[in-house]
Amino acid sequence: MPSTTRLPFSLLITLALTMMLGPFALDTYLPAFPAMASSLGVEQQDIAVTVSVYIFALALGQLVGGALSDHYGRRNVLISGLLLTAVAALLQAKADSLGLLMTGRALQAFGAGWALVSVPALVRDRVAGQQAAKLFSLLGLIMVVAPALAPAVGSALLKLGSWRLIFLFLALYAGLMIPLAAANLAGGRPMGSTATGNKSPFAASLLANYVAVLGNTQALPYIFWQASSFTVMMLFITHASFIYQIHFVQSADAFALLFAANIVAMFAFNLVNRLLLSRLSSLTVLRLGTACQGIGLALLLITVGLEWPLAAFLPSMMIAIGALGAITPNIQACFLDHFPTNSGTAAALMGAAQFGIAGLVSALSAQLPLNLATVVLTMAVCGAIGVAIMLWSLCWRKGR
Repeated sequence: MPSTTRLPFSLLITLALTMMLGPFALDTYLPAFPAMASSLGVEQQDIAVTVSVYIFALALGQLVGGALSDHYGRRNVLISGLLLTAVAALLQAKADSLGLLMTGRALQAFGAGWALVSVPALVRDRVAGQQAAKLFSLLGLIMVVAPALAPAVGSALLKLGSWRLIFLFLALYAGLMIPLAAANLAGGRPMGSTATGNKSPFAASLLANYVAVLGNTQALPYIFWQASSFTVMMLFITHASFIYQIHFVQSADAFALLFAANIVAMFAFNLVNRLLLSRLSSLTVLRLGTACQGIGLALLLITVGLEWPLAAFLPSMMIAIGALGAITPNIQACFLDHFPTNSGTAAALMGAAQFGIAGLVSALSAQLPLNLATVVLTMAVCGAIGVAIMLWSLCWRKGR
């Protein structure tokens, strides 16, 4: 059974750096959209579609990787994912067409999904309950630096040379993570799989695990809760370049700072989350975070409707995006607490759902008229679903 002991510092750093790989792979190339579009002879909106491709493939990678980690062990799956991520990043660095770029993005995301889904499962193997919520929050506090730094790193690399340097950097990052993970992650099977004594063939075991997770009706609402809140952020990331560089006419350097402002807000929410967890339950803090996101989205609608300037728009967006710093770690803890023996499969299902739904919505949003009002309204609709689930949760018979 998971304990309440703390993880070794070296393992904690390894897990945090692994989680940082996802935001870096997603956000570092955002400032390069105009340069990439010009280089490949396509529209900037076509480059934005690669975000949706990445998100879809990340969802699929987590769906497969989670079940594999339950069956073959977290370490093997995580390292394999890092290797695929590095190779795919090199492919993108050599891409001379939009199709090849999208293929590389898909492969990179598939590998990143294997690596990322292993992290919450590794945490759940070792701790549970409030301790797990605090640990997820700490990991979030460490990895929240990545989205803040990623666009700035991308902007700096653009000054040194071509946009292709960004993908070479991502390949180097993933490659250096492989020996670090090999040194700090124990081998063997996860704790849960040995406890169940499951010796059925992998395909049958995989299906049985997913059926078991889907059959837990108390846990399922958390999947849709996370997906709706997470989609708000993915819509922002998909259209961030348009919002700040096109609509508000900001430079690449200014874009990096404006993007980082939202991450600073997420960092602040994460800090407050850790303080509140000493006094309140994970579910209570989760509800508070969701309410804050709803308030931020309401303010965005007002700001856009009244055509207020960037100075008014930015704080509202910071609240809407920053609230994820309190929402995500508590959803993970509440959800995974229901799955002590197949946490890899459970984490995979949540990850696949949140990225799959976010990818679908962001891809569809790219087909809508590209203007600020459309983007914010789409974000508000997704956020409203999360708020509705939060209100419904107040009626759940079993609290946390």
